Amino acid sequence: MSNCPICSKWEAEPENRIAELKQTYVSLNRDQFFPGYCFVYTKEHVTELFHLDEATRNAVMAEVNAVAKALHGAFHPDKINYELLGNMAPHMHWHVLPRHSSDPLWPRPHWSEPHQELVLSAEETTQRVALIRSHLERG
Repeated sequence: MSNCPICSKWEAEPENRIAELKQTYVSLNRDQFFPGYCFVYTKEHVTELFHLDEATRNAVMAEVNAVAKALHGAFHPDKINYELLGNMAPHMHWHVLPRHSSDPLWPRPHWSEPHQELVLSAEETTQRVALIRSHLERG
């Protein structure tokens, strides 16, 4: 879909690319207030899980799970948060966030209160992407 911000994300943000998987792309969120915060979004423009056939849906969920496992290995959080809404950007995408009980918004959802964005330097972004990618490749 030409005006969908998620459809263009992979091309528009090459510095945040972590992995191209079979069904999804994985990108680092620009705001790293929650270290490791990633997006997992379908390559195909689709809005609902039930729009996918069962095999594709299972493959997508396996890829979301693989990203969560990689984030757990890289950041050792107390909990992984998953969010799939699509109200503002109607393209299936998960917000996958490692959460620590020491973070300032614990235990509330990451969007419950405004916070100052934490944008990494280019070098820090490259390092964070490489860390997550290495854990994802380990499986």
